[in-house]
Amino acid sequence: MSEHRASLLDHLKSWPLAILPHQMLSRIVRLATRWRARWWKNPLIRLFVNSFNVDMSEAAQNDASAYPDFNAFFTRALKHGTRPMPNNATDIACPVDGRVSQAGRISEQRILQAKGHDYSLITLLGGDAQRAMPFSGGEFATLYLSPRDYHRIHMPVSARLLETVYIPGRLYSVAPHTTRAITGLFARNERLVCVFDTACGPMAMVLVGAIFVSCMETVWSGVVNPRLRQAMQSTRHDQPDMPAVQLDRGAEMGRFNMGSTVILLYGPNQVQWTESLAAGAPVLMGQTIGTVSPPGK
Repeated sequence: MSEHRASLLDHLKSWPLAILPHQMLSRIVRLATRWRARWWKNPLIRLFVNSFNVDMSEAAQNDASAYPDFNAFFTRALKHGTRPMPNNATDIACPVDGRVSQAGRISEQRILQAKGHDYSLITLLGGDAQRAMPFSGGEFATLYLSPRDYHRIHMPVSARLLETVYIPGRLYSVAPHTTRAITGLFARNERLVCVFDTACGPMAMVLVGAIFVSCMETVWSGVVNPRLRQAMQSTRHDQPDMPAVQLDRGAEMGRFNMGSTVILLYGPNQVQWTESLAAGAPVLMGQTIGTVSPPGK
């Protein structure tokens, strides 16, 4: 189904949500998911676990009622060793639990969103052609996190943070039916671009916001929760006056407070995806999704 063109049902499910006041609703959800009244948060967590068949046996805290609020449950940690890293040092570890939306080549600075839809690499990265240039002709992988998934984001390879760019935008749903129906969805939604330097060259991780994603977080700066209509903001982390951010493969780099999408970007001849990284395939954090090549090869 992930590779099919948008159907009439996809449009009927997507466009009513498109006209809602996304930012206001997401801020209401942010408050509701942090309310600590037991009569509120415990039934809400139980309903969610049962509705989405959440596997609590993998959680570091498997007692759902022990979480102080719904958001703490939603961003729960996993038991140590639940998601082992690959043995081979050149393997790319999947950064999240979820499902592959699309993966492949960045062709003529366009990225495939769904069959019949693509969008601009430059627009995705904030409209800066120089920032996008290292990834032109490279590879991308778009990974969708459903509500039932583990919602912490980890490093696919060891890397040093160069730049973060917050880009304001809409908060359309990023569910599969919406990605098939709404053109340029990922380049229209609010997002946080994180650009890294790795042993094989540049890598970007784009955290895409969505409806009811009340905010995103990174381990180096905490909550990314800008005011309404805030302008794009770029922060260089490779300057002498900035603390260095170096993260090993498998280290947590951020999390979604409610579900969304991560887009991985690499430059030309840097990586080769595994055959299993196909549209619609389920993935788990830590599994091998590709291999890296040293610079110049």
